[in-house]
Parts: sequence; C-alpha cells; structure tokens
Amino acid sequence: MMPKERSLTFDSPEETAIFARRLGARLRPGHTLLLEGGIGAGKTHFARALIQSLLPTPEDIPSPTFTLVQVYDGRNGEIWHCDLYRLGTPEEVEELGLTEAFNTAICLVEWPDRLGPLAPDTALTLAFMPDPERDSMRHVSLHWSAPEWSGLLSEAA
Repeated sequence: MMPKERSLTFDSPEETAIFARRLGARLRPGHTLLLEGGIGAGKTHFARALIQSLLPTPEDIPSPTFTLVQVYDGRNGEIWHCDLYRLGTPEEVEELGLTEAFNTAICLVEWPDRLGPLAPDTALTLAFMPDPERDSMRHVSLHWSAPEWSGLLSEAA
C-alpha cells in the first residue's frame, strides 16, 4: 500500500468541528484515527465534535487523559476515545483492550506514538498543528495507506 497524504487548514474551531462531523458520518467499526499533536493542538476538540456527531443523544465528552479510555455507544457501534499520554509502553496499551477494539469499534487515539508496533496499518493519521500567527487556526496533515481513506476523505472535505 502506497502512503498518501493531504493537508488541510481550518480557520476556526468551528471549521475543525465541521470537518470532524463530516468525517465521522463516514466512519464504521474497524476505522481508527490516530490524532497527533502537542498539548493544545486541537486533538480533543476534533475528537469531541466527531464523537458528539455519532451519538444518538448528546452527552458530555470528557477528555480521557485520566481514565485513558472513554467508550460511547454510537449509532453505528462503539466509539473508543483514548488518550495514551500517560502510558509508557505498548504492553500497557494491550491491557486496555485497545488492540481488540481496533477491529470492532471506531477508535480515536490521542498520543498514538505510545502504540509503537500496535498501531493499525489501516489507520488514518491526523497531525494537528496550531498556526503560530493565529491561535484559532489549525493545520492538519493527514496520512494513510489503506485505499478506502482516499474516498472517505474526498466525501468529507
């Protein structure tokens, strides 16, 4: 599979949320999004908007920084929102049950570098970078190798 990439710029948090909702509408169990970027880059904002769009009724979407994993019952199946910042080794990831969830749920993983070799080859990586000049602007680089992401991203953009 040949890696592909695309860059997007969002002028505001609302534009980021709109893209998250559009992409979320196309996700199915077995899809994994790896959300990269420093603290405050916009990963959790994106994840909250996406998750909220997939829930049958609105609910609070807390950051999973301390719980590590929050699981939601979405309209199309389970949604796992993970924040792996506090983990030290890929073995700790396996204890969470995340590797099984990659096959059965929609997974959003913040700090995916902690996955090491456990990161799914079919995942879509979104790298968030704040604009140095405009605090509300985000640049997002998307990387993937699974062919289905090309079509899903074209529909969502």
